[in-house]
Amino acid sequence: MKLLLASASPRRRELLSEIASFEVEPSLFPETEGESAEETVRLNARGKALEVLKRFPDCRVLGADTAVALDGRILGKPEDAGNAAEMLRFLSGRGHSVFTGVCIADAHGVLERVVETKVLFKVLNEKTIADYILSGAPLDKAGAYGIQDGVVVASYEGSYSNVVGLPQETVKELLAIKTAESTYDKTCD
Repeated sequence: MKLLLASASPRRRELLSEIASFEVEPSLFPETEGESAEETVRLNARGKALEVLKRFPDCRVLGADTAVALDGRILGKPEDAGNAAEMLRFLSGRGHSVFTGVCIADAHGVLERVVETKVLFKVLNEKTIADYILSGAPLDKAGAYGIQDGVVVASYEGSYSNVVGLPQETVKELLAIKTAESTYDKTCD
């Protein structure tokens, strides 16, 4: 069964290409906000996967959504350089959580998980923040940073690929379950 990635994210494409063959079909699902970061990413991952599955019912669809959360605040992608600087100042020297919702949907149903990675930021001075923003790297990333950039993260606990945008270990696990479901159904017909 063909796997579709319901995302145009270049980071998700790169991470998924390391573990599976797939095609890209960006979702048209309008992102929503839940009562918590965990609920938000779960709802958005599910919504993205189901929206694409509706258009491609014979495929398996992977939807994902990532959020950076601290003190009950969800930090999405920054609107501009000023907003990025504000987020980086807010995270400076503090620990926070990165949540990614992962949903795999096909004709057999839906499997979903939310993965959390705890991240500790370095203490950032204004020059580091300004230089990082000038690089352009933080402007299209949740929380205004990328762990892969090697600039702002002091340490992390959990899945590195989750912070990049797609927890590979969880995706592999869910794909294996979905493959087993499909195989079981074929042998029982």
